Amino acid sequence: MWIRCATSEWRIGTIGGIFICIVHFPRVLEFFNTNEQEYHVIFTANATAGLSLVAENFDFGTSGNFHYCQENHTSVLGMRERVQARAIYMLKEEQISGRDAASVASVASVNGSFKPAATLDNSLVTFSAQCNFSGYKMPLEAIAGIQQHGLPHGPGSRISGEAGMADPSHDNNFYVCLDAASFVATNPLDLQRYQPDYVCFSFYKIFGYPTGVGALLVSRRGAEAFGKRRFFGGGTINYAYPHAMDHQLREVFHQRYEDGTLPFLSIVGLLEGFRTLERLVPRSTTDGGGGGVATMERISRHVHGLAQYLEQQLRELKHPNGQHLIELYNRVGYEERSRQGGIVAFNVRTDTGAFVGFGEIACVAALQGILLRTGCFCNIGACQRYLRLDDALMDGIYKRAGRICGDYFDLIDGQPTGAVRVSFGYMTRREDVDKLLKMLRLSYLATRPQQRLQLIEEQADELPKALKEWAQRRPQLLQLAIYPVKSCAALKIEGGGANWPLTAQGLQYDREWMIVDMNGMAITQKRCTELCLIKPHIRDDQLVLQYGDLSTTVTLPLSLADQAENSSRCRSKVCRQPVEGLDCGDEVAEWLSGYLGMDGLRLLRQSSRRSSPSGEQQQQLSLVNQAQFLLVNRSSVRSLQFEESLDETVDRFRANIIIDTGTAFEELSYKQLTIGQVQFQVEGPCQRCDMICINQRTGERSPDTLTTISRLQSGKMRFGIYISRSSTANSKEQLTCGDVVLAT
Repeated sequence: MWIRCATSEWRIGTIGGIFICIVHFPRVLEFFNTNEQEYHVIFTANATAGLSLVAENFDFGTSGNFHYCQENHTSVLGMRERVQARAIYMLKEEQISGRDAASVASVASVNGSFKPAATLDNSLVTFSAQCNFSGYKMPLEAIAGIQQHGLPHGPGSRISGEAGMADPSHDNNFYVCLDAASFVATNPLDLQRYQPDYVCFSFYKIFGYPTGVGALLVSRRGAEAFGKRRFFGGGTINYAYPHAMDHQLREVFHQRYEDGTLPFLSIVGLLEGFRTLERLVPRSTTDGGGGGVATMERISRHVHGLAQYLEQQLRELKHPNGQHLIELYNRVGYEERSRQGGIVAFNVRTDTGAFVGFGEIACVAALQGILLRTGCFCNIGACQRYLRLDDALMDGIYKRAGRICGDYFDLIDGQPTGAVRVSFGYMTRREDVDKLLKMLRLSYLATRPQQRLQLIEEQADELPKALKEWAQRRPQLLQLAIYPVKSCAALKIEGGGANWPLTAQGLQYDREWMIVDMNGMAITQKRCTELCLIKPHIRDDQLVLQYGDLSTTVTLPLSLADQAENSSRCRSKVCRQPVEGLDCGDEVAEWLSGYLGMDGLRLLRQSSRRSSPSGEQQQQLSLVNQAQFLLVNRSSVRSLQFEESLDETVDRFRANIIIDTGTAFEELSYKQLTIGQVQFQVEGPCQRCDMICINQRTGERSPDTLTTISRLQSGKMRFGIYISRSSTANSKEQLTCGDVVLAT
């Protein structure tokens, strides 16, 4: 049995013979300037659980729709999976708040009960009182307007439901579910002035303790729109028969929805939370006009003042060349507290305007003892709006690149996938803001990027696990491709730890053989696209050639000495340079001629050294055209957005070394780089020809490949870079997939 105390602060009872007490509802409702006659209190695990309750129990009838704001917490998007609405719509913020002043004033003055007509169905509109990404405050006057007049700016963009069907929802009763989790942490919510039908929040965000306790406030009007529960748990029923489908729910509204044993030990701590908050931030005796200022009002003024100060200071941070350091994300600025809360969201830019990944900023801040939140903050819709991500970019980030919520995959093709957020609370001081500003000035205006990254690497052990993983994540060697026979298919080396030896000429066996015609001229895919179907394999000290998926093969010795025993010498040319080689015999010649449909073909193996025709340092070359290695960045390939798979597009460029930096065309700025322990110098960009128009898996041509590159490169045909080993390199070195790539 529960007994109400005279103070109305406690609800007392026994569980399992243990005498316990739980904070009574009036104390919670008092915090929101309302009472038990206006709102029910349902204790939940958190704000998310409150939203789930609304989604499961709201009665839409047959024609009711579910509408939600684009800039909403992920939990609101989760409601879509549980609501039994006729259709689901996404609203832009402007469709909720974009009313003329007269209409807002007229509906804001309406107060009293909203009795749904018996013949009408119900539609539900859900939005956040304060955007947890940017801190923008939705005008709460919109609540009464929606309840009285629905959505005069239209239902929004249809997300689910039969396209083209008539929309009778304008005749529905409209209800409002307010996600107040971010708002009530630092702002007063007056439920006498604004009367949403449902309000969800978390006590953790208000007090900082305890976790696992939130509440759903349900107005009397909102309670009438709850349908019959489709689930019940312990404590929510008067009885339930096991032998028949018969049960009876509790009469008291909130008891029907508090399934199982409540976390009463945590709930007991709420009263101390209210008391502590009022003790630390007591109501002031005066506001200069003869009245007092309540606790939450003082906190609201405090955090807004800090956010306003930080925003002003961030705007003044500039690189020596005048480029702004900070890109800010907010809707209306920080002049009006009624429209902007104590949150500042931003990204950092370099002196060239490029973005700095938020993972790096989080690492630098953590090493300075500063806690920042980074990413999309479980609000992908706000990320999409403020970062200006269209639908294709969203797919590129989440579907093709594989980013997930909460990770530190911060840049894709130079585009940020999230931001940095500074959130202020009642314990934040101005000195904390100055510490953050000092960190930004020292780390991003007075320190070079390489020094900053080196510092992060040296102190990585001091970082939290997730940031430590980011600090140790650098562009890596993803794949090696060896092309034993010039212009034929690749032998791919991939997977962490897989390696391949280097020689003085490059990757061992790369472009060591080539096919020539009866005149001794090299055959390439420009002349015979079927060359890409000749696949090389290395087995038992032999080079095995296979045509397509056919089982017939031809073999050659890998040992140059073994090849020379029964081979005649011959000559050819590569890029107008003479090449001396060994003829590999009649068997392979007939095999090639038969499958490629060309008479007189021979296979030549390079037998003498060949040096690069130009450059400051003479490099030994195989039968390549220009340099020892060709490097391609998967991020650059990804930016082409071809309809085929990314791996197929990568294959078109026939690179030896494939990396992924996260930024498209970053490799074009490289001068030198180190892969693992091997040092390379950059010879320049690769000027492309129409050979990249050939799909390396089918041999089919697609001419738009070159035009796409030309468009992205302002008329130039550059893609990938030529690199060569430095003159001091050890000829016995090897490259290993997973090696870190460091570039200057």
